Amino acid sequence: MSSLSQKTVFVMDHTLAASSGVQLDMESFCKPRLSGSGMSLPHASHYIPLLPVDKTIWTCAVEAITEYCRIVWDIFPGTRFISLMSIGGGAVERLSSWHQDQSLNAIMQLLMVLGPARPGTADLLSGCLAALQNLTEVTPAQKLQTQPVGNKGRVVVVTKLHSDDEARLYYQKFCDLVANVNRSVDGDKVPIAHVQLVLLSFIGEKEPSRVNNGSLSGGGSGVSGEVVEMQCGSCVAAKLCSLVVRHYNLASTTVTGIPMKEEQNASSSANYDVELFHPAEAHAATAGDNSIRTTRQDTDYPTVTLKWSTPRTNASQELHQCSTAFRITSVDVNSRPSSCLTNFLLNGRWVMLEMPKKTPTQHTKVMSHMLAAHGGDIYIHTLLTARTVLEDPPSISEGQGGKVTDYRIPDFAQLIRANMLVPYGKNGPERSREQLDRHTKHFPITLSQTTLFSIGPPIESLLKFIVQSELTDDEVLECKQVIFSLLNAEVQGDSLNTSHIRTKGLKKEDQYKAMWKELERFLLDHNSSANHQKVYECFLHCHSKEPVSAYDSSSGASNQESVNIDQALEELDAAVAASLPRHGGGSKRHHANETSSDGSKKRRVTQPSITSSTSPSVTSGMSLLTIMMQKIKSSEGKCLPFAGQLKAENNVTKLYANFQKEKDKEDMSSRRK
Repeated sequence: MSSLSQKTVFVMDHTLAASSGVQLDMESFCKPRLSGSGMSLPHASHYIPLLPVDKTIWTCAVEAITEYCRIVWDIFPGTRFISLMSIGGGAVERLSSWHQDQSLNAIMQLLMVLGPARPGTADLLSGCLAALQNLTEVTPAQKLQTQPVGNKGRVVVVTKLHSDDEARLYYQKFCDLVANVNRSVDGDKVPIAHVQLVLLSFIGEKEPSRVNNGSLSGGGSGVSGEVVEMQCGSCVAAKLCSLVVRHYNLASTTVTGIPMKEEQNASSSANYDVELFHPAEAHAATAGDNSIRTTRQDTDYPTVTLKWSTPRTNASQELHQCSTAFRITSVDVNSRPSSCLTNFLLNGRWVMLEMPKKTPTQHTKVMSHMLAAHGGDIYIHTLLTARTVLEDPPSISEGQGGKVTDYRIPDFAQLIRANMLVPYGKNGPERSREQLDRHTKHFPITLSQTTLFSIGPPIESLLKFIVQSELTDDEVLECKQVIFSLLNAEVQGDSLNTSHIRTKGLKKEDQYKAMWKELERFLLDHNSSANHQKVYECFLHCHSKEPVSAYDSSSGASNQESVNIDQALEELDAAVAASLPRHGGGSKRHHANETSSDGSKKRRVTQPSITSSTSPSVTSGMSLLTIMMQKIKSSEGKCLPFAGQLKAENNVTKLYANFQKEKDKEDMSSRRK
């Protein structure tokens, strides 16, 4: 997709001949001159120093535009195009085109031929008209596009504005020019879809501000504008960097801690910092981390500070972990640290960049980027801070920090198998979504989040049947059998066989309480038919709760049942008897059924007779747990008392009363012999 940064036209006011207030020291450009006696000229009596030269606003503007072009072409060679135009006393001179002169050397040659500024008044609207006509021409990159995209660009007018009203007037007339140019487009030219006008106003170093920086509105959907005022002097560099970062979506990275030999003393070294520009996508992984971003003085853009790390002997391993690579350029290209870093990289070396440590206790280094040169261009490589794209995907049981968590992996695999998509007839997608929703209404991800699903085999049949849309009578009885077996285990004081750590420290009562609560929620979530309602009512009867039906009774739901212990045991025996012929005699299930049947008979024999007239029903408020507790107490009451307790006086009896008599008899018999 085309953007405003694809094409940029600079319209330069060649009449900016006023002094900028910035002086250029000419002595710094001259080598020490020697007199005839061999002494340097500053010590000679007849030495005349060179006077400093004042820069014009035109000179400061040319330096800024040249630096702007250098940054753009270093990062986007052959993909971002810049054209220069000069407007003098009345004539518009086109300095470069889209097809040639797209290099810094060519631009500097053209500006040198153009010469210094000439006093006069420039017709900026004529320059804007020529710039818009230049934007309608096709660039080499646009010719290679297979599909037509919007023709967008930017017009930067370099001049000196005197008021905000003057800026708004230029903007309004510029909008009219855009409409006229689009109406007159023909031939190989393309209309302008969107254009941005940037009024770049240069003022002297000590002049007061004349215009306010900000955007211009009222130009319609295809035109936008902004005003940027630059004061000549030391502030130009910071303003220029902010402008190019905003126009081309760049980011700043400061490489800190670069070891470098001192010029004066080669035996010692010091650490330096170098600021680099590159596309903002290089820091996409840390976009929300403001802890590594700082804003320097006189700039309005943040910079990411990364620490120099000693490079390894081979960069092949780091290149395997590289996800993206972008060209870079130094902000201060003429400084000694930038020059040394550039030469170091162009000589075939590479630099690892380390992210700052977030906590003082962090001991591991996190290498986030790498600097290396390829084909004469320097790139910043984004490295993966976690796993590389070439490694195997992480295991689902490997949590944060490598800690193994208790994911229900087998249950999840079973869920996938139960919900595989296959070709189906009418209403296939709807039924698939309904089934998936039914199976995932209550599905804890880990075992630490559930007690019900961690019990294991004793409850597997209930968990399997309840998620179905319909239940058969046999499945209803088996679900009831599971509920009764859990209730019996609670009465006998058996612990739940849970494997996760969360319930290991809980008491038995708390474990069962959590299990019953989760089971009630599970049954209520899947209460979608009459048979589901029967299972749910059985659960409620066991806990003396009023049944709350989620199933409509008018659709065939049965009336509420009064379940007592006899009826429950009869149902279990009937289910066992019905399932015996369907299984082999030597199977484990047949053996389990026989054991269950024998146990049911034994329980029925030892249980006192409870008829329907004397049995407390569910509606009387007595639960099945209470009935079973009464049964156990009555069985214990039938045990015969201790025989010695019947003959005891004051509840005191002598143990082994006949022991001494038997011993005396043995002694007498031995004496006779």
